[in-house]
Amino acid sequence: MMTPKSYPFYLKSTVILFGLVLLTCIFFYLSDILIPLAFALMLAILLNPLCVRLEKLKIPRVFSIVISLLAAFIIFGSIGYFLFSQAANFTEELPVFQKKIHELFGQVKEWLDSRLGMGVTKQNEFLHDFQTSAKPLVGRTVGTVLGVFAMIFLIPVYTFLFMFYKTLLLNFFYESFDDNHSKEVGVVLRQTKGAVQSFMLGLLLESLVVAILNSIALLLLGVKYAILLGVLGALLNILPYIGGIIAISLPVLIATVTKDGFNTQIGIVIAYLIIQFVDNNFLVPYLVSSKVKINALVSIVVVLLGGALWGIPGMFLSIPFIGVLKIVFDRVPELKTWGKLLGDEVTTARRFGRNKTTRVE
Repeated sequence: MMTPKSYPFYLKSTVILFGLVLLTCIFFYLSDILIPLAFALMLAILLNPLCVRLEKLKIPRVFSIVISLLAAFIIFGSIGYFLFSQAANFTEELPVFQKKIHELFGQVKEWLDSRLGMGVTKQNEFLHDFQTSAKPLVGRTVGTVLGVFAMIFLIPVYTFLFMFYKTLLLNFFYESFDDNHSKEVGVVLRQTKGAVQSFMLGLLLESLVVAILNSIALLLLGVKYAILLGVLGALLNILPYIGGIIAISLPVLIATVTKDGFNTQIGIVIAYLIIQFVDNNFLVPYLVSSKVKINALVSIVVVLLGGALWGIPGMFLSIPFIGVLKIVFDRVPELKTWGKLLGDEVTTARRFGRNKTTRVE
């Protein structure tokens, strides 16, 4: 019997690195195709329990899938219609906001000139450089917005096909492994499917509760467009740390433009910090599966990488993607070490080999 040939570490690491670079290039250049597919796969997994329940009621699979898609369309369509209608009302008052923002900028320029000695000419040069550097980002954002209209038509089609060919796709995974491992593959697939569904449903419920809490807080503080800002804050809350900062900045900016003094801004910061505390300590542990907690370092890096790779959709897809990846890693014995690396469990012992450990000083 021939012994398997072993390769040196530097050769294996080079091959792995080359594979990762090649995979990243594929993801980048095929983003227009892969982004709708990723959203459709998430939606198909989320709608699968409803479709299965309808099939148990003797409803044919095609009609079960169509009914599930209609239910999702009504829910997400209602949210989208509300956001667009509120945004339309906001644009009507945009000239007033622009005027007040211009006045605030004038006051900031005078303060910088008098307190820090930064002349108006130098400030204008800095703003010009910032606008020049921001143009590519604005162009990419506009491209993303245009891409949304394409996704509106592609995602339902892809979702329908994923759900219709579910058995075919599952059989592919079963047949990709030896018969000796088919039972283990089935266990991993069932556990992963259940965990992904609970994870994504938990994210939706968490966003709903955070949106309600944000809106109530902003309404009590008398902030304009409180419900719109509350819902946007809940959506941004999916992005760890970065989204929270943007979610606080938006109502603070609106309050600064529409109100005198700083009492409202202070109230917004305090309210959002309380909501974040409730979210992190109660909503996430109970609504989102605790088995899918990702540590802060990985969360930030993954969000930034997702933004660099796929723009705004990539930032929103990055957290569910890494959550799904951790679910799979935790359930495959050979990949459990990678699952621990993604998780937020902090240990005080450093491990040497399989059995030897020592305390980290």
